Amino acid sequence: MAVEQPPAGEQTRIHNIGYRSYDGPRLGRAYARRSLYSQSLRGAWGLGRSAKSKVLPMLLLVVMCVPAAIMVAVTVATKAKDLPVDYTRYAIIMQAVISLYIASQAPQAVSRDLRFKTVPLYFSRPIETADYVRAKYAALSSALFILTAAPLLVLYIGALLAKLDFADQTKGFAEGLVSVALLSLLFAGIGLVIAAVTPRRGFGIAAVIAVLVISYGAVSTLQAIADAQGTTGAIPWIGLFSPITLIDGVQSAFLGATSAAPGGIAPGTAAGIVHVLVVVGLVAAAYGLLLRRYRKVGL
Repeated sequence: MAVEQPPAGEQTRIHNIGYRSYDGPRLGRAYARRSLYSQSLRGAWGLGRSAKSKVLPMLLLVVMCVPAAIMVAVTVATKAKDLPVDYTRYAIIMQAVISLYIASQAPQAVSRDLRFKTVPLYFSRPIETADYVRAKYAALSSALFILTAAPLLVLYIGALLAKLDFADQTKGFAEGLVSVALLSLLFAGIGLVIAAVTPRRGFGIAAVIAVLVISYGAVSTLQAIADAQGTTGAIPWIGLFSPITLIDGVQSAFLGATSAAPGGIAPGTAAGIVHVLVVVGLVAAAYGLLLRRYRKVGL
């Protein structure tokens, strides 16, 4: 049985399926950069992700704030004249929690993009390498600042409720905010540089913890040896080789903080300036290394 063929003119048809070109506003690089910053900041706290992703960052925030709340309660109950811990000292005491947070969230910020090779997709839009790096760096720094500033706010509010001197507490609170802002920039830069080396999140977490914890342990040990041998002049200079002791040196030299180094030995003016320059240099180096890294992987 022969099959009837359609007329030649009906074999080819063009169907209008309703595609239209976009004629809305072009928001450009600034909007893309802000969106990436917002998304990365939310991701650092597990927002917009699964409930499992929220557990660790929220738990670490609670761990950071609970000791501050206990100190406030003791101050109010005993009617003490001052807080048990200075604002600038709190982050130094809680540095293990801060290191764990940066180790867990720095790989989350960058490793997945590297692992699933989605970085070139970002650069297919009106966004450049510098925009991506700035957004990620600013987001992780902001997240870390929230983690470190929240307990200081608890201490400050508690101090005012305990009717401690307003001027002294405000000054101490401001100095503490400056200190944790520097800490946030430094730790975020170090964490992102290490995490951006490998797409494996587990390797990134282990590497960040190793760098932060081992460097602090080694520097603390050397400072203790120097103090025991009476070479106390070397203690501030040894502190240049660990991120947390760098911040301790800066704030004890210029923010009136008591140094956490053995013997409470604070850097002099010259050593303090060197500490500041090293912090600024490490932040700039971290930014430069991230730019170099993403110029390669973004191709």
